[in-house]
Amino acid sequence: QVHVVESGGGLVQAGGSLRLSCAASGRTFSSRAMGWFRQAPGKEREFVAAISASGGRNDYADSVKGRFTISRDNAKNTVYLQMNNLEPEDTAVYYCAAGRYIFMSIRTSDYDYWGQGTQVTVSS
Repeated sequence: QVHVVESGGGLVQAGGSLRLSCAASGRTFSSRAMGWFRQAPGKEREFVAAISASGGRNDYADSVKGRFTISRDNAKNTVYLQMNNLEPEDTAVYYCAAGRYIFMSIRTSDYDYWGQGTQVTVSS
């Protein structure tokens, strides 16, 4: 079992930045792709970013490409999401998830351990 805990959310003005952290337990962390998803009010949970187990490959939703950066430090069992130039549309609960495989995926079904989320609110 992998225990996942997100942190770093908060309130920020449009154009500002936040860095989310995801601390994961378990010896299999370095063998799993990791992902960030978000769920905004009135919307379904959507893919934000993913990174392969080694950190050598990543992917982003079109809506955040060029603004967000996903990274990981396997020695610390931690994944990060650097969010720059935030927009009100980025307001959501952000979830970190541990993947079933070493390969990254945009599908929620390819992740089997989820954190409880951290709230990000961007004011206009």
